[in-house]
This record gives sequence, C-alpha cells and structure tokens, in this order.
Amino acid sequence: MASIAQLQKQFIEYTTTLYSEGYLNDQFKQLQKLQDESDPNFLVGLVSVFLEDSEKLIKILETAFKQKTVDYEQVSLHVHRFKGGSSSIGAQRVTSVCVSFMNYCKEKNLDGCLWCLQQANHECILVRNKFEVLFRLEQQILKAGGSIPMME
Repeated sequence: MASIAQLQKQFIEYTTTLYSEGYLNDQFKQLQKLQDESDPNFLVGLVSVFLEDSEKLIKILETAFKQKTVDYEQVSLHVHRFKGGSSSIGAQRVTSVCVSFMNYCKEKNLDGCLWCLQQANHECILVRNKFEVLFRLEQQILKAGGSIPMME
C-alpha cells in the first residue's frame, strides 16, 4: 500500500499534468481552496452537477440538430450555459470548445456546430475520467489519514 507521502506526490503530479494538458485552469484551484473539513465533498458535488448538466445539454443539443430547421438562437443559449458550467469549475478544454461552438452558432454553420458538439462530448468524457482519477486519489489520501496537498 502506498504511503501518504507517495499518494500526495502522485496527486500533485497528476494535478500538474491536468493543468499542463489544458484540462483544468486556475478556476479549479480557486474551488479547491474553498473546500474544507466542514464540506469535504464540495468539489465532488460541484463537478458532479456540471457533468450531469453537461450530459443533459449534449442530449438537448443532439435533438436540436435533428430538427428540420435548427434554431441557432436556442442552440446558442444551451451552449452558453454549457460554457458557463465548464468555466465555473475550470474545465478549460470544454470551455474552449464551447467558445468555438458559439461562434459557429452565430454563423449558422451546421457542420461547425456538429463538429463542436462531437468535440464537446469527447472533452466531457475525457474530463470526467480525469476527475474520477483525481477524486479517487483524494479519497485514498484521506482514508490513509493524510491531507490533500494544495496546488500553488
């Protein structure tokens, strides 16, 4: 079994990789600072809400693009909500796709929108997996009696 120090080192290395690969940005660091003993599941809760919301939004968007006439204004509102959710938790790559997505909506570019929808879905799956690993590491550290190291 890994020691607390090994788990904490692993946690820092993994988190650093998430930042360097653009999955997360400083917004996530700010949220980490808000988590404390009084609400140890604060971050997991926020991320879970974002991921559930994202799944729903992707389904709504998929349906919107199956209509005979695409309501780009409505699609843009959903994408804006998607962008807001991803930026609020620091999911940088999802946010970036949403920015492109909104531009394609403005241009009423169906191919661009469909490509962005596919990319947004792909990035959500990736970031979900990254969060699962990160939170599993957090749980292992806490179970072993350690504390979660703060990123600078």
